[in-house]
Amino acid sequence: MKQVKKSVLLWHTPHEMYELVTQVERYPEFLPWCNKVEVLAREGDSVTARLHLAYAGVKHAFTTRNRNEADRSVRMELVDGPFSRLDGLWEFLPLNKPGTQGEPTACKIAFELNYAFSSTALEAVVSPVFDRIANTFVDSFVQRAERLHGAG
Repeated sequence: MKQVKKSVLLWHTPHEMYELVTQVERYPEFLPWCNKVEVLAREGDSVTARLHLAYAGVKHAFTTRNRNEADRSVRMELVDGPFSRLDGLWEFLPLNKPGTQGEPTACKIAFELNYAFSSTALEAVVSPVFDRIANTFVDSFVQRAERLHGAG
């Protein structure tokens, strides 16, 4: 099993970052590896979506169910795809400038992703591409936030 853990401090609010992560329909606009998203179900705080990966000649799709806690977290779990395991967690922790109160002006994003492929053949083909995607995932959302909300 592989694991990615990354955290970053941003001058964007937890709400702004939560919105970017939960608007899965917009992923093809800024994730170079994602060429299509199908939202399969929305039920309360849960979203099930199929993401189509197309990168470096590799094409695969996988489905996750995300359980969202508004402005706080997104918990991902595998529904189907080329993985034996895929689960992850985004956390959006509010921060204020020292000595200030009120609405948070910044946040700490903590991201964790655990994954393993369902076969050695799939791992040989998909793993190099997915490893790169997983390790640049948070950076892609940070860049998107800066384009939409300005650099902090």
